[in-house]
Amino acid sequence: MARSPDSPHTPRSRRPVPRLATVLLLTNLAILLLPLGSIGALRILENELIRRTEAELIAQGTVVGEAWRQHLAAVLEEQGASLADLAGAGQIGVPAAPEWLATDDPDGVLHPVPADLDRGRDPIWPRAADPPPATSDRPAMAEAGRRLTPLLQHTTTVTLAGIRVVDVDGVQVASTRGEAGLDLSVWDEVPAALRGEPVRRMRERLSDEPTPPITSLSRRTRVRVFVALPVFEGDRVLGAVVLSRTPISLRRALYDGRHRLIGAGLALLAVVVLVSTGLAWAVTRPMRRLVRRAERVADGDRSAVTADDRPGTAELARVQAAFDRMTRVLVDREAYIRTFATGVSHEFKTPLTAMKGAAELLSDHGDEMSDDERARFVGVIERECDRLERLVARLLELARADVLQPEDAAHDLFAVADGVARRAVDRGHDVVVDGAGPLVAAIDAVPATTILDNLVENAVQHGGDGVRVRIGLERVGDSIVVDVDDDGPGISDANAARVFESFFTTARRSGGTGVGLAIVRTLVTQHRGTIDLIRTPERTRFRVTLPVAPTEDAA
Repeated sequence: MARSPDSPHTPRSRRPVPRLATVLLLTNLAILLLPLGSIGALRILENELIRRTEAELIAQGTVVGEAWRQHLAAVLEEQGASLADLAGAGQIGVPAAPEWLATDDPDGVLHPVPADLDRGRDPIWPRAADPPPATSDRPAMAEAGRRLTPLLQHTTTVTLAGIRVVDVDGVQVASTRGEAGLDLSVWDEVPAALRGEPVRRMRERLSDEPTPPITSLSRRTRVRVFVALPVFEGDRVLGAVVLSRTPISLRRALYDGRHRLIGAGLALLAVVVLVSTGLAWAVTRPMRRLVRRAERVADGDRSAVTADDRPGTAELARVQAAFDRMTRVLVDREAYIRTFATGVSHEFKTPLTAMKGAAELLSDHGDEMSDDERARFVGVIERECDRLERLVARLLELARADVLQPEDAAHDLFAVADGVARRAVDRGHDVVVDGAGPLVAAIDAVPATTILDNLVENAVQHGGDGVRVRIGLERVGDSIVVDVDDDGPGISDANAARVFESFFTTARRSGGTGVGLAIVRTLVTQHRGTIDLIRTPERTRFRVTLPVAPTEDAA
C-alpha cells in the first residue's frame, strides 16, 4: 500500500555518514602511505648520513687548514719573515675571487660553509684519477706540511677520513698516508678551492674487495664524499685542504638503530591492525545488526522494524533504509491482508448465509410453499447473488488500484467530471458540475473517472432520496482541487472516523459494499494526491487534491 509523506514510519533524519568507497579509499591510502613514508624516511636518512659526513669533513678541514697555516707562519718566522706581511704585500699565495669573500655577517668575520649535498639532486662524479708525481716549489709550505703530517696520521685513526694538504700550486705537501709530491690539480675540486671556493661533491666508490660484514669498520656505500676547503691569509689563498670519507651505509645505520626500528615497526603494525579493525568494525557491525534485525523480523518480532541510527557508511545507510522500508511495507501489507481477509470473510458470510438458508428452505419445503413464497425465497437468492457480484467487482477494482503503477499521464479533470455527471443524470440523479476547464492533472482518464464515479455513488447512496450532488473544480497553485459534496443528512462523528476503512458502510440496504472510498483513497495516494473529509452543518464534502500535470496538454 502507498504511504503518505507524513507517515509515522518515515525514517528519521540521520547525521551525515561517509560513503563506503570513501572509507575504503582512505584506509588504502593510509596503508599505502606507511611504506611510502618508510621509503621517504629512508631517503631522508640516507641524505642525512651523507650530509653528516660532509659537515664533519668541513669541520675537520677547517681545523687542519688553520693548523697548516700556523705551521707555515712558524716556518716563515724562523726564516725572519712574517706571513701576514708577505700576504699583505702579495708576495705569497694568490688572490681569492671577490665573490667568495662575500659574507652575510655584518662584521665580515663569519664565512659559514653549509652541508647541503643531496643524493637525489647532486650528480655522482666518477672516481678521482690517480694524481701524477710533482715537486713543490714552495719550500716553506712543504716544510709546514711535513710538520703537520704526524697530526694528520693520528687524526685519521679516529675520523677515518683521508686528508691531504696542497700548496698554492696544487702540489700535495701533507697527507694522512705520509705521502707528498703529488699533483692534485688534476682533481676538479683543487683548482676551485685554490680560487677560494669551498667545494663539496660525491664521487663513485668502486672496490674489488669482498663485501665486508655489516659490523665491520669498512664501509659499503657506493659513494665517497669529497670536500676541498681553501686556506686563507687575509684575502690571499695559501693552499687547500682536500678531505674524503665514505659515509656510513644505510644498512649499517639501520643495523645500529635496529632496536628503535623494531619498535617503530611494531608501532606501524599496531596502526595497520587498528585501521583494519576500525574498517571491519565500521562495515561489519551495522551489517551484523541488520542481519539480526532480519532474523527477528523473520521470527515474527515486529519491534525489529525500528530504524538503525548508526549505519556506518552511506551505502550501508541506504541498505538499511531499503530494508526498513521493505520491512515496514511487509508488516503493513500483512496487517492489511489480515484486515482485508477478515472483512471479505464477513462480507461474504452474510449473503452466503442468506442464500444457503433460502436454498435449504426451498429444498426442504418447496413443494409445500405457494408460488409467492417460492418466488420470495428465489428473490432472496438472486439479490444476494447480485450483492456478491457487486462485492467481487469492487474487490477486483480495489486490487487493481492497490497495484497500480502510475505513469506520466495528463488529463482534463473537468471533462472527466462532466462525463461522470452526465451518466449520473441519465440514471436519474441530481448531479451538477461547478467550474471551468480545462484543468489538466497528472492522472490518466481511467483512474480519474473511477475516483469521481465512486465519490458520486457514495453521495447518492448515503444522501437519500432527492439528494443534490455538486462536483466543484478549481486550480490552486500547482494543484487541482476537486470537491464532491451533497446536501444529505451528513455523517456522524463516529462514522466520520471510519469512512475510509474497507468494508465499512451504512448503506448496505441500498447496495453499498464499503469498498468505494477505500478505492478512491488508494488511487489518489498512488497519484501523489490527498483526500480529506470536510464536514459542515449544511453539507458533506470530500476534497481531492491532485498535482497539476507538467504539460497543459490534455491526454
